[in-house]
Amino acid sequence: MLDPLYVASGFAVGLLVGMTGVGGGSLMTPLLILLFGVHPSTAVGTDLLYAAATKTGGSVVHGWSRSVHWPAVLRLACGSIPASAVTLLVLWKLDLKSDAERSLVNLVLCFALLLTATSLIFRKSIMDRYRKRLEQVDARTTLIATVITGVVLGVLVSISSVGAGAVGVTVLLLLYPRLPMATIVGSDIAHAVPLTLVAGIGHWALGDVDWALMGVLLLGSLPGIIVGSYSATRVPETVLRLTLACVLFVVAGRIVFAELNLSSAIVTALAWSH
Repeated sequence: MLDPLYVASGFAVGLLVGMTGVGGGSLMTPLLILLFGVHPSTAVGTDLLYAAATKTGGSVVHGWSRSVHWPAVLRLACGSIPASAVTLLVLWKLDLKSDAERSLVNLVLCFALLLTATSLIFRKSIMDRYRKRLEQVDARTTLIATVITGVVLGVLVSISSVGAGAVGVTVLLLLYPRLPMATIVGSDIAHAVPLTLVAGIGHWALGDVDWALMGVLLLGSLPGIIVGSYSATRVPETVLRLTLACVLFVVAGRIVFAELNLSSAIVTALAWSH
């Protein structure tokens, strides 16, 4: 199944991840659903393990460079890992099949994409408005807020594979305003590895992983990440962020449109049957 289009898609996503630092889930999952017609739950499960593989390398580099704030990573994981396990258990118990499962994943995916795009566009204004205020927050409040953030990310990522990138970075910037940007990004990547791994294994247990597809995507994305990381300093960061945000808004719109069309088709079919 060595389709050149899958390899090219993996390379393109890897390139953008390397250049922007935004999680591949916000790009890869919609791409698999919209362009290749992969079932949403299979796209999510495959992308989670794909993300765990690609981000492991990034977290090792950041750990080696000492640009990971391990207390923040541990706090996030304390919220996200149990939340992920509970979310997957609920999905298994509900035993959502076909249209119901597709709709749930698509709706959560749209919400996560819009949240990611919004955080990319408004990150600077959010920082300017709240950062000074949050510098006065005591350590206990920061700890609790970090664990709660982990819970939210755990649920979002387990259902849609999106949220750990831009959203995680924005919240960490607010909660840990004294940390340098490289450490914020490193901490976010380090936290994403166990979360995507646990969520991915959960989806694998539910039968939602296409291993052959994941292998082909990795084949393209790993060189893409290397080229993207090298190019990151040569492209204006604001241009990258705004372009990516616009792409995510368009993708979310496409998924909503497809979902509405599917719903209306089902309603029409039911009306005809009666």
